[in-house]
This record gives sequence, C-alpha cells and structure tokens, in this order.
Amino acid sequence: MKIKEVDLAIIGAGPAGMAAAMSAENAGMENILLLERAEYLGGLLHQCIHNGFGLHYFKEDLTGPEYAERVIKQLSGMEARICMNTMVTHLNPDRSLIAINSEWGEFKVLPKSVILAMGCREKSRFSVGIPGSRPAGVFTAGLAQKLVNVDGYMPGKEFVILGSGDIGLIMARRLHLEGAKIKAVVELMPHVGGLIRNEVQCLNDFGIPLLLKHTVSEIYGNDRVEGVEIAQVDSDGRVMKGTERDVPCDCLLLSVGLIPENELSIEAGIELDERIGGPIVDEYLQTNIDGIFAAGNVLQVWDLVDNVSMDGDKTGANAARFVGGGLKIKSSEIKVITGENIRTVTPQKIVGGEEVEFAVRVRTPLQNAELKVGQVRKKYRVLSPTQVIKISLKPSEIESCRETGRIEVSCFEREKGRAHD
Repeated sequence: MKIKEVDLAIIGAGPAGMAAAMSAENAGMENILLLERAEYLGGLLHQCIHNGFGLHYFKEDLTGPEYAERVIKQLSGMEARICMNTMVTHLNPDRSLIAINSEWGEFKVLPKSVILAMGCREKSRFSVGIPGSRPAGVFTAGLAQKLVNVDGYMPGKEFVILGSGDIGLIMARRLHLEGAKIKAVVELMPHVGGLIRNEVQCLNDFGIPLLLKHTVSEIYGNDRVEGVEIAQVDSDGRVMKGTERDVPCDCLLLSVGLIPENELSIEAGIELDERIGGPIVDEYLQTNIDGIFAAGNVLQVWDLVDNVSMDGDKTGANAARFVGGGLKIKSSEIKVITGENIRTVTPQKIVGGEEVEFAVRVRTPLQNAELKVGQVRKKYRVLSPTQVIKISLKPSEIESCRETGRIEVSCFEREKGRAHD
C-alpha cells in the first residue's frame, strides 16, 4: 500500500476545506493534502444559483457558483496537493487515514494534523417517520435543487414542502418561478426553520402558503405520489385528531434538517455533541484528539456559508500552529455550559488563555433579548433559532472563570426598564 506523509490532511474540499488549505499554507505549512470524494471543488455551492453568499466573507452579494469560483481561483495559486474523486474510508485515533482513488488505488496517509471538513447531509423521510407507501415523487429539497438547477429537470408539477429550512424555502421560490404550484410549506414548529429573509423573499413575496404547527401525516400513492395528508400538531408535536386534510400533489419535498457527516469522526473516537451532531471542540476548533480539527458544517450546521469559510480559516491557521508547537494550552480546562434559552454553543470547552469567539443558537424566538456569556452581556432587538450569534470574550474575561472551571451561556427577554447587575 502506498504511504503518504504530510503535515496536514484535509478531508473535504467544500468552502471549509478550501479555506483551511489556504489558511494553513499562508501560515507556513508546505505539505498539505486536500482529499475530496466528488469530481469538483466547492461542495454544493455549484447548485445554489440564488444570491446571498459572500456578504461577510467577500463583502459582496454573490450566487453560490460565483462564491465557489472566487475561492477556487484563490486556491489554484496555492501549493496544496488536491486529490479529487478520492474517498477516505478510515480515520484512526492516531490521525492516520486510509483513502482510495483511481490514481493511487488504496493508500495510507500519515499526517501530523487533520482537518475534518466533510460537511453535512439532509435528513430523509425515514428520519422523521412519515407513514404511508413508498411511491416515486418524494425528494429531499437539496436533491430537487440539483435536478432543477444542474440537470435541468423538473421533478413534478404540484408540490408540498415539509419543513421550512433554508433549502426548502429557496426551492419553494425556485419551483414557483419554473411554473410549479406550491400547495403549502408545512412546518412542525411555531416558527420557520430558515432565515427570516428567506421566509420574506421566498414565501411572502410570492404568496406561497406557510402552515406553522402542522405536519405531513400520510403519503398517498402507489407508483407515484398522488397526495399527502396534512394535520395540525400540539405543543409536543403530536398530530391533533380531527385536523387532518388531504392535499393533492405529485411531489413531496423534505426540508427537515441537516446532519453533520461524522461517521469517520466516530471511527476515530472523536467525542460528539449530541445536540449539534458535530465534534466537541475547544476554542481552536480542535477535537478531543490532539491535532484533529473540525471546520464548517461537519462541526455544526451554519446559517451562512461565510461562517463555514471563516471556520476553515481558523482551523487552517490553528493546524499550522499545532504542528509548529504554538497552541497555547493551559493545565486547567473551562467547560462551557448551555443555560436558559440556549439550544447550542461552540466551543464546548476552553483550554487556552486567548480571546474566544462563541457561536450561539437560541432555543426559541426572542425579542428585546439579552445574551449572557460568563459576565459579558449583549443586547439584541430580535433573536431567532435560525440565526447563529457570535460573541467574543477577552482573555481577562476568560480568566475570571478559571477558578470555577465553567462559563454559562444564557439568553432571556429583558423587561422594560430592567436594572442590570
């Protein structure tokens, strides 16, 4: 078996992996191997032909292919070795990995550091347990996006979309513009699952119905979807008897969430956060295995691709610091605790003494809100579970929590005229 010794192996060449490769090389790394199972760079950006990308990272409003083109052009000037059509089949606790491609066959990589950038995948019908037959015409929203935007194929004429994640909202608009009838976007929660701007621009602007606190409770049809049953749900998400109604359609799209791709992480013994689905990391985005870092949607499903690229920037620089012995690790660890109204937070632990940036999602929509991280408070007019909030703590603010060994993150709605301690 061929053996490759490298300073850094990056698994995945989407926006996180590409940014990580460039960041690591800019930090002085010379022997970088970028492994991608697809035949092209950029992940799924090529099928996201809508705009809204790059507002933070490039300070421009770009489409997905334009964003990918920018990054690929930057990467083309770097020295990193890129292996396309390469599947990583095993990742071991010692950081070694096994991969396979047509050029080298099965080969082993012995890296000094690893960055996980495998991205995420869509949940399927069976993830949410919709009863009924198994006819043609049930698609994930991302697959429908590829069929329409890349392959030029319309999967149906009349659609019901289950879930209001960003891809589902965007596909509601896209299909409407292609002449399809969108009967309803059905959401289990009392609020949309995607960004508010997508609710406005993709549903409201086109008069597409949104049914909150509803679900699809049955699929009808044998060879092809003929319709679905829609019903209201109670506060526990259970179908309320007597509220069911049938909606004729020939397609059901599922936009019911994304799952970080962490099968390789599990094999390597990397600890995962059950709430997020990604690895537990410190402020360097390093996992519990020294020298293995996680970036982008494999760590947590981000709201913006800009944040995915920023993760890549951070992990590339930190991997270079790790190989050079420059990560500043202290003997005592500070645990990050999720408190009131907090759904998720990264990092989950702090091991150094540098400034730390936290990425936080709230559990429910809040108005006139205050986010509290340790003793640091920040006010917001509106917070949504779909929005990732970033807040940084200075080294002195981190050190004040060293004695207790914990930092609690919480969020609450402020009362008018409330005095602060």
